[in-house]
Amino acid sequence: MINLRANSFYLVICFALTIVLSINCQSKNSTLDTINAQESNTSCLGDTITNKEKKIINQLSDSLLIIRLTGKFFPSKDSAFVLVKKPHSNRTIYLQKEVYSKFIEMFNAAKKEGINLTIISGTRNFYDQKSIWERKWTGKRILSDGTSAKDIKDPNKRALKILLYSSMPSTSRHHWGTDIDINNLNNSYFESGRGLKEYNWLVENARDYGFCQVYSDKKIENRTGYEMEKWHWSYIPIAAEYTKKYTELISYEKINGFMGCKHAKEIGAIQNYVNGINTECH
Repeated sequence: MINLRANSFYLVICFALTIVLSINCQSKNSTLDTINAQESNTSCLGDTITNKEKKIINQLSDSLLIIRLTGKFFPSKDSAFVLVKKPHSNRTIYLQKEVYSKFIEMFNAAKKEGINLTIISGTRNFYDQKSIWERKWTGKRILSDGTSAKDIKDPNKRALKILLYSSMPSTSRHHWGTDIDINNLNNSYFESGRGLKEYNWLVENARDYGFCQVYSDKKIENRTGYEMEKWHWSYIPIAAEYTKKYTELISYEKINGFMGCKHAKEIGAIQNYVNGINTECH
């Protein structure tokens, strides 16, 4: 009888401990979820991707497309993106799967003609672009002409100076996983020698694989936006639709969370920069 009571008492104690441990575990998980959510939202006032959205991101609902268009996601955790391998790049770069597949075709075709194509930049999310932008905005990073944007007191003029070659976060085509920078980030490289041969090959052949130089010579094209970038090529079968959707879905209220963001509307970041591309690339 004593043994029976002891066993019953022992079972009650075990059951109670199980409940307490379960509640404590759920509490810790809840706390971790909250912390992770807070970390994801650091320095970001706009939309961010959630775990549930990751599972259905390939369906490209408007809400998910907005996240991708504004770069507020992590390509390494997006099933539509893939890591670029050697010898196509020596850096950690992600691209949309279709884009990378087409680049490999172009890479192989160029290789047969003695042309080497290397991706030096691909997908940059909001947080990467925010870092680039704010370092230039605060003068911690010197501009391409050797000057400091910090010395420009008028915020609109400061933004326009940076925008010669760098995008505002949430407006960059590099968010989309469709755009790549090839071989060198200086136009002068492509004006002679090996660089000129590479550029001429791209001009003649890149369109066969879906790629287009979006930032052409403004003097010839009479377009708005960024200066000419001979290194920047966009995969048009996807990017053309993204460009249309950007105008349709992204308002200036969604361009936020970084220094100088309130000036985006004043300088027409969407109409002049997102849409300021080579007419052949629409």
